[in-house]
Amino acid sequence: MGNYSVVVLDFETTGLSPDYGDRAIEIGAVLIRNNQVIDSFQSLMNPGMKVSSFIEGYTGITNKMLRSAPTSADVMPRFALFMKGHHLVAHNASFDKRFLDAELHRVQKERKEEFACSLLLARRIYPEAPGHSLEALVRHKKLTTSGIHHRALADAEMTGHLWVRMIHDLKRAYDLQQVPFPLLQQLSKVSKSAAPAFLQKTAAKQKG
Repeated sequence: MGNYSVVVLDFETTGLSPDYGDRAIEIGAVLIRNNQVIDSFQSLMNPGMKVSSFIEGYTGITNKMLRSAPTSADVMPRFALFMKGHHLVAHNASFDKRFLDAELHRVQKERKEEFACSLLLARRIYPEAPGHSLEALVRHKKLTTSGIHHRALADAEMTGHLWVRMIHDLKRAYDLQQVPFPLLQQLSKVSKSAAPAFLQKTAAKQKG
């Protein structure tokens, strides 16, 4: 049960929502099995439009880099194969989920895989953290980092390290024998104040 695999993914985009015509400009993802990163996926994506100077500055991804990048039509079918059959994780998943679904839709594909949000989980597992942005949590938990923020693969790798640490810390703090994916999905919906009791009850059930 603890040996399921997850694909932790991150998009860099032209803006905040595909509903406003924004597009993905980079996707990065890592595949984690048995709490180890065993594979990765990264590609720039030409959005067919110019990105703003703000986005160029924020991500370091320039219009020049994107001009020679493959399109969504090339990248998304390959990513669909990479993520197939694995659970999905993202930091602030509602954002990445929208872009993933919109870009898949463009290539006539649909997502069957379920998401969990590491941001919502971190708020419940680390209520004492000074902040729950990816950068704040990486500092708080002293996680290994390549030091590059706002590039998709670096952020996916950091979220992957955070995910592995959260499972480790949950097992240790609550004496959980296993931390199945549906449990994490449930935990992200429980209020912060109710989270400890929810986890204690889960641990007691596991001991049966």
